[in-house]
Amino acid sequence: MSSRVSLTRYLVEQQRLHALIPANLRLLLEVVARACKSICQAVNKGALGGVLGTAHSENVQGEIQKQLDIIANEVLIEANEWGGHLAAMASEEMDGIYVVPNRYPQGEYLLLFDPLDGSSNVDVNVSIGTIFSVLKKPEGSAGVSESDFLQPGRQQVAAGYCVYGPQTTLVLTVGDGVAVFTLDREQGSFTLTQENVQIPPDTHEFAINMSNMRHWDTPVKRYIDECLAGSDGPRGKDFNMRWIASMVADVHRILTRGGVFMYPWDKREPDKPGKLRLMYEANPMSWLVEQAGGAATDARTRILDIVPGKLHERVSVVLGSKNEVERITSYHARL
Repeated sequence: MSSRVSLTRYLVEQQRLHALIPANLRLLLEVVARACKSICQAVNKGALGGVLGTAHSENVQGEIQKQLDIIANEVLIEANEWGGHLAAMASEEMDGIYVVPNRYPQGEYLLLFDPLDGSSNVDVNVSIGTIFSVLKKPEGSAGVSESDFLQPGRQQVAAGYCVYGPQTTLVLTVGDGVAVFTLDREQGSFTLTQENVQIPPDTHEFAINMSNMRHWDTPVKRYIDECLAGSDGPRGKDFNMRWIASMVADVHRILTRGGVFMYPWDKREPDKPGKLRLMYEANPMSWLVEQAGGAATDARTRILDIVPGKLHERVSVVLGSKNEVERITSYHARL
């Protein structure tokens, strides 16, 4: 790039030149980005900041919380509650919605987030991140309630994630492709480093937790068996497996060089449609992937078309390189 473009300048141009986002949404995204910088600082301090290890508590999902889960959740709430852009927030770490207090002006947007995705990797210094999604509050509704959040993913007005790795990277879509920003630590600002990200339609990589193989459904086993058979099998090519157990890191790799990510339904908890949360993880990641030319389904249905029935709904996820996602989905359709 001939000149550096800051996140603020990028958003202003999306607002002014392309009429894609209103001013209040731009300001909201800037606040989210600043909150991610604060979370990044806490993550980077690690043991020096005394923030590693468990918090000896569980979230609404019944998962053991890390200290950084709670810190990241508080950072996002405190950064966003007073600006006048939001009506309410919802988080993977909270039982219900967080309505903006009456002492602050109430805005027209709803913010959902997984404050620290992959936090089980915190103590071993593996890349983790923050995932967020923005919805418009339905018009005509008095106050704000949980039902206002229950919108299909296709109605998102912005989505993204920030991955805290060797570089701190913010990945964003406002419905006009995917842009990548890298945190310049010396300047303290996010700078545009890639636009119009495109996921190759074909791939030689897949990401799945192989330790769950014995619990998979037949179509998933079939697909993975074909990949493992390599050049001697029906696919006629060799595959590599990658699995970081941090969705932001796995999806970032796919956006960078292609691949397919799978977290399917399995037989351990047959009544649950999947492991990942629809509104905090699957919807924002699916929109990013689709905006980059990929595809995302629950192995049968486009994820962005699913109408959620509850705030913490779970879903199976297959996303990434379009041709691979379509193949996996077609295998399920033949059942």
